[in-house]
This record gives sequence, structure tokens and C-alpha cells, in this order.
Amino acid sequence: MSAQGRRRFLSRALGAAGLAAAGGLACDPSRPSRGLLGLSERWNEWIERFLFDRSRLAPELPAEAETPPGMFPAYRIGDFYPEAPGGWALTVGGLVARPATLSLDELKRLPRTRLRVRHHCVEGWSAVASWEGVRLSELARLVGADPRARYVEFRSFEEGYYSCWDLESVLHPQTILAYGMDGAPLAPEYGAPLRLYSGVKLGYKMVKYLSVVSFLPMRTGGYWENQGYEWFAGV
Repeated sequence: MSAQGRRRFLSRALGAAGLAAAGGLACDPSRPSRGLLGLSERWNEWIERFLFDRSRLAPELPAEAETPPGMFPAYRIGDFYPEAPGGWALTVGGLVARPATLSLDELKRLPRTRLRVRHHCVEGWSAVASWEGVRLSELARLVGADPRARYVEFRSFEEGYYSCWDLESVLHPQTILAYGMDGAPLAPEYGAPLRLYSGVKLGYKMVKYLSVVSFLPMRTGGYWENQGYEWFAGV
């Protein structure tokens, strides 16, 4: 970082600290984006965006680092792990030149990639799995994502489950649509038939049971984000 860049960084840091110290910034759990909590999140997001680098990769790990079968934690937001609706396909739209509807077989015919990186959960645990799928950057190229699209929303067929990402993280080479895990098709408890996976975000950002991908000019919220979880959630 240049000297000028460091000065800008410290100036903003001190400015944010001063605002926090000024008082009168309440934490209202019903409005997580307001008050001191909202200010802290915006500050954290600025730091994370400042440090983000699309060329920086999460370390690829050896096969022996994988979490033993059945020991990788699985989560859901409803009472049961949902099953894909009949005729499931991924819908891709928004600010794109060529909207698309892609079956799982069509997704598997796109250039395939694999990654084995450490998964980080906001609850403090981590685990390792091998993931197989197609890069989001390849999907963006396929549909002709418009330069005005700075955000991407991911929606699940599990009702109410969605998230929105910054475009830079979406296009990171370790952000994929995963249809395989540990050498086998994705299991229902891990998001079958298709889930979002990345080496640059916390686990709650990785939407499972994916059904719709939308390239957007403005950011939206998310199931967890609307409950006060950090929006950017970088690692």
C-alpha cells in the first residue's frame, strides 16, 4: 500500500472511531442496519472491501485435510431438508444479455472446476470438503452480465432463503455453483441439487437449494442479513 493509501486508510479509521465515540448511537435489534450496530457493520464492510483482492486465493488443501464423512455440519432454515421440485432448473436473469434456464445436466456440461478449501462458520467452527461445480464467472460470461450489474442475488427453492453478494466476490475464481461434494453428487442436507460455494465468504452467505440467480444494479438483503448478520461477510 502506498503512503498516500495508508494515510487515507488511517483518516477513515479515525473518522469512524470518532463517530462511534460521539454517543447517541443506539443499538435497536429490530432495525439492525441502524445505530451503532449498523455503523459497525458499515465500517467492517469498508475494511473487508478494502482488503479484498480477486487475485488472492484461499489455500487449497490436501485430501487428507478433509473432514471425515458425515462430520461436516449441515444446516437448514425450515423443519426439514427440502427436496428439489420436479423439473428443477436454474433460472439466471436480471441485467444480462442472454437470460437462461439451465438443467443440472446443462450446468455439468459447462467448464468444470474443483476446490478444497477451509469452510468458516460464523459460529466459530470450520471444516474441509472437496467441492465440484462451475465458476460463477463462467455463468456470468455465458449470460452476458451487464457492466451495470454490481450485485448478484441468489434465491433458494426453500421459501424465504436468499442472499445477495457483491459482484467482485461473485467473480472470484473460487466462487462456484457446486453440484458435487467429496467426489459424490451433492446430498440434500448440503443443498442438492445445486448450491453456492466460495472460499471468500462465511458459510451463511452460501445459499443452498439454489433456484434463481439475478444480476442487479443495487444490493438487496438476505435471510440471515435481514436478521442482523453482516452483509459482506468476507474471510
